[in-house]
Amino acid sequence: MINAILIDDDSNLRDGMRELLSFYAPDIAIVGEAEDVTSGVAVIDKLKPQVVFLDIQLNDGTGFDVLEKLAQKNGSTNAHIVFITAHEEYAIKAFRFSALDFLLKPVDPDELETVIAKIRTVLEKNNSYAHIDLLLENIRKKVDNFKRIALTTSEGIHLFEVSDIIRCEGEDNYTTFYIKNNKPLIISRTLKEYEEMLSEYGFERIHQSHLINIAYLKSYVKKDGGYVVMADNTQLPISQRKKERLQEIIKSL
Repeated sequence: MINAILIDDDSNLRDGMRELLSFYAPDIAIVGEAEDVTSGVAVIDKLKPQVVFLDIQLNDGTGFDVLEKLAQKNGSTNAHIVFITAHEEYAIKAFRFSALDFLLKPVDPDELETVIAKIRTVLEKNNSYAHIDLLLENIRKKVDNFKRIALTTSEGIHLFEVSDIIRCEGEDNYTTFYIKNNKPLIISRTLKEYEEMLSEYGFERIHQSHLINIAYLKSYVKKDGGYVVMADNTQLPISQRKKERLQEIIKSL
């Protein structure tokens, strides 16, 4: 069994989550509950759960406060955190860059099943929790321009500077990251998800399968249908509908 704790100030939501988990994940047992920061820290400290379902907005603070207090007390948080939140744009962006799981209220069963599958995978591999430190770092500084990103592979969670990403290549539900001075990393998330995350950081989708960091664009060649040469000397095709946009970007550099 997987031991879990549920922290939310809404008793109805806690009841609903218990029912959903009993149906979709009978191997996840809710061994404790809390409704605020103080009781949340206490119950995590006492029960040492493998998973914490954590609401962002609590009566006496936030879910981030829970993690901060645990970090101050114990130096780290050794549990898989799943945030439960209303649609808060900044928080969701922070979760995505930190590779942390989250569920939107009201909780959708399909999304819950996806998160449950991730929980099982993470616990099997005994991953580190450095990505929680990354989240807290960003929340503390209240930054909106995230400098680092956490990427989850079959081997674990890796942190990289966004500025070191040269390009991303998508195939079906997987994205391969090509990062300066690192071997390629295959992530089980779509290229579209990363396009949404990275577009404001100088990344441009030039093809159905290719998202590039403009900072590493070496040259744009018009012959042979048009392609770009990147700093790692790879040649990537440009889709017809992206050519005009790319030319405008190059002119503005």
